[in-house]
Amino acid sequence: MADAKQAGKKAKGFIGEFREFISRGNVMDLAVGVIIGAAFQAIVKSLVDDIIMPLISLLTKGINFADWFILLTPGVEKPATLAAAQELGYSVLSYGNFIAAIINFLIMAIVIFCIVKAINTLNAKISKPVEEKKPRLCPYCKGEVDEKATRCPHCTSDIEGR
Repeated sequence: MADAKQAGKKAKGFIGEFREFISRGNVMDLAVGVIIGAAFQAIVKSLVDDIIMPLISLLTKGINFADWFILLTPGVEKPATLAAAQELGYSVLSYGNFIAAIINFLIMAIVIFCIVKAINTLNAKISKPVEEKKPRLCPYCKGEVDEKATRCPHCTSDIEGR
């Protein structure tokens, strides 16, 4: 009976802790970030697949990275395209798609870096630097003195005239 009560307390404690964790604002911010990141990734993927990769293909005289693959099925003739090899049910190692994914990652990293850099620059311009007030120092002992003081509390020198 005592073991059942302890197990019940542990379960409630775990569920309670989980409920507290999930209701924090950080988790919601993370969820929103993941959703926006997924949508942003679709945009970057389109940029890579539809704009950058064709330009790279143009520079490489029509080479299509998607058709870069190694045929793993022995004893068959290599088809001209990856789609044809997959349609025939051949085993393939499509390293061209991997190259495209690396380019996709690098472009996303550059775009995120530029966005963060722009936000940091904007924040630096918007936020006014807090001017630190330099403490008044005694000209004799260099001890810190209140602005309204006429004598130094450290060396008792007269500092009224300064």
